Amino acid sequence: MTVDEIVRRVRERSARLASGLPVADPPVDSDFSLNGVVPLPDKWRPAAVLVPLVDRPQGVTVLLTQRTADMPSHAGQVAFPGGRRQDSDADAVATALRETEEEVGVDRRFVSVVGAVDLYRTGTGFEITPVVGIVREGFTTQADPREVADVFEVPLAHFLDQKNHRIDSRTLGEGDQQRQRRYYAMPYGERYIWGATAGMLKNLQFILTGDKKNGG
Repeated sequence: MTVDEIVRRVRERSARLASGLPVADPPVDSDFSLNGVVPLPDKWRPAAVLVPLVDRPQGVTVLLTQRTADMPSHAGQVAFPGGRRQDSDADAVATALRETEEEVGVDRRFVSVVGAVDLYRTGTGFEITPVVGIVREGFTTQADPREVADVFEVPLAHFLDQKNHRIDSRTLGEGDQQRQRRYYAMPYGERYIWGATAGMLKNLQFILTGDKKNGG
C-alpha cells in the first residue's frame, strides 16, 4: 500500500470521526471487546500514542518500542511511543509528538501528522487517542532507558495481512478474581505484539483495507 493511499484513508476516517459523521465500528475498541461483560474502570485517563509509519524505499514500516520490564503499567510489552496527556498539551497530537520525542528521540520535524483515529480503552484505565503520522527518513532514535528497552520497525504489510492476526488468551488475577482474557496478537519473529498495541493495529488494518474479519 502506498503512502498516498494510507494518507487518504486515514484522513477520511479522522475527518468523519472529528465531525461526528457515521463511521463503521472498528473491530476492537478496548481491552474488553473480546471478553463480554467485565468490570470497567470508573474513570478514564486521557492518553495518546503516535502510530509512526516510516516511509522507507522498500515499503512502509511501523516503528514500535519494547517497554522496560520495570514500568508501572504494560511492563515489557511492545508499544507505540506515547503516554498520558499533560495539562500543557494542547491536544492529543501534542501529547503523541511530545511523548515520541521523550521516549524514542524522534524529532517532530520528521513527522507529518495525518490524523487521529478511533479511541482505544485499556484495562489499566487509559483512553488512548492513536495519532497516525508519516515519518520520513533521516531521523535518529535515542531510547529513554527509564521507559524503553528497544526501538524497532516491522513492515506495515505484516499487520495488514490477516494471516498474521490471531486471538490468544491468558488467565489474569488471583484466587476468586481470576478470569480468562482474550486479546489480539500479531507476533513478528521474536516480538510478541499483543493487547492494546495489537488492538490498535487491528483497527488500523481495518481503516486501510476495510476488512473487519477477526483473526484466530
